[in-house]
Amino acid sequence: MRRLMFDKQIKNIISSSIEVKGLELLNSQRTIRSLSVTDEFSSDEMHRFWLNSQNIKDSQISGKEDFLGEFLKPVSHNILLSSEMLNLMVEYYNTTYKSFEFWRLLVEGLDNDIIIRVKINQIGRYRIGSEVFGLLFSLKHVKSLYILAKFITDDEDVDTYSGQIQYYFTHVVDFPDGPIKHFLVYVHWYKHANSTNIRYYFSSDEICNVELWNTEFYPISRDCIIPVHHILGRFVPVSYKISNWQNATMQESI
Repeated sequence: MRRLMFDKQIKNIISSSIEVKGLELLNSQRTIRSLSVTDEFSSDEMHRFWLNSQNIKDSQISGKEDFLGEFLKPVSHNILLSSEMLNLMVEYYNTTYKSFEFWRLLVEGLDNDIIIRVKINQIGRYRIGSEVFGLLFSLKHVKSLYILAKFITDDEDVDTYSGQIQYYFTHVVDFPDGPIKHFLVYVHWYKHANSTNIRYYFSSDEICNVELWNTEFYPISRDCIIPVHHILGRFVPVSYKISNWQNATMQESI
């Protein structure tokens, strides 16, 4: 119950517009034994998580920064990237680091260019507070692989998207000053329902309770790779059918 109450407080703060200086109030009481998992993070760390996940225009995150939470076992070391995934990684780094050029192996570049490594360490689970986010092939955490994350759209607006985690991974980049590890996640993003993101609100504060999405995914692109820092939270999918009476068709959504 303490875990549930703690997580509820954090989610209410993150989803509201109140000042985040109230986060330090969560440090007023401590728990013991196994329940202390929710108390491992200070108000400063909660503040940093709030900034990373909410204010994506202001927080310049590349994936190498310290993050709230931790990766958990199992870990598969030195997994060889597929050709498609390698291309996505090149796009991700070229978009993230404007002062460098990144290339695949065997591609000749300039002196300031970086050839990215072809292997990653694949991670099984990610924990933040008392919540454990699993991956697609982990049946135990199948309900925890559905996440929300924010993106800056082409018209410079910020919108929230729903996705299904495929796996977490770490990847090392050999910069001129030395190697740097990045903490990333590979996600498949759900398409909008009927080309429009339909939201239903239950309060005047426009805190979203239910969203309607298509069960199909957007095509694989560079946006499928995001820093683990940008995970906003998780959602619970519910499948049902909606009827379009105008043309008498049925469409499955979540």
